[in-house]
Amino acid sequence: MKLKDDLPVDHRLAQVYRYGAGLGGVFLLFFGILGLLDRPGFLDTQGDRVAGMSSNGLLGLLSVLVGLVLIAGAAIGGNVASWINMVVGTVFVGAGFVGLMILDSDANFLAFGMTNVIFSFLFGLTVATFGMYGRVSRHLPHDNPYWRERHARYAEALRGPTGPPAVPGH
Repeated sequence: MKLKDDLPVDHRLAQVYRYGAGLGGVFLLFFGILGLLDRPGFLDTQGDRVAGMSSNGLLGLLSVLVGLVLIAGAAIGGNVASWINMVVGTVFVGAGFVGLMILDSDANFLAFGMTNVIFSFLFGLTVATFGMYGRVSRHLPHDNPYWRERHARYAEALRGPTGPPAVPGH
C-alpha cells in the first residue's frame, strides 16, 4: 500500500499544509544563510547574534537543511507536506527541551540561548499546527476526508444505500 492510497486527499487542506511548510521553510532558510554569512565557528558554544537569536555554523547549516526540507514539502504538498510539518514541528519542540536542559553547559553545541529555546517551542508548535490542521480534532465536520476515513461505516450510513431503489411489493 502507498501512503497516498491510505490517506484521503483534500485540496482545500493541502493549501494550509503548503503555506505552513513554505513560510516556515523560507524563514529557516534565511536565518540559516544569515547565520552562515558571518562565518561563525562551526561548534562555537557562544555563537553570533542573528535575528535576535544566537547561531553558530552547525545551527546555520541545520537551519538551511530543514528549511529546504520544508520548502520541498510545500512543493510536493498534500499529505506529504502535512507529515513533514508535523515531524519538523515535533523535532523543534524536542530541540527546545534539549536546548533548555543544556543552556549553560559545554554540551550546548548549537549555541542555543533562551531566545532560541523560545523560538524553537513557538516555531515547532506553529509548524506542527499547520500540519495537523483539519486532521486532528474531536469535532471534525462530517464532510472532512479525515473524519470519513476514521468513521467509514458511519459515513457510509450517512450516504445511504448506493444500489437501485427498492421496488415496493417485490
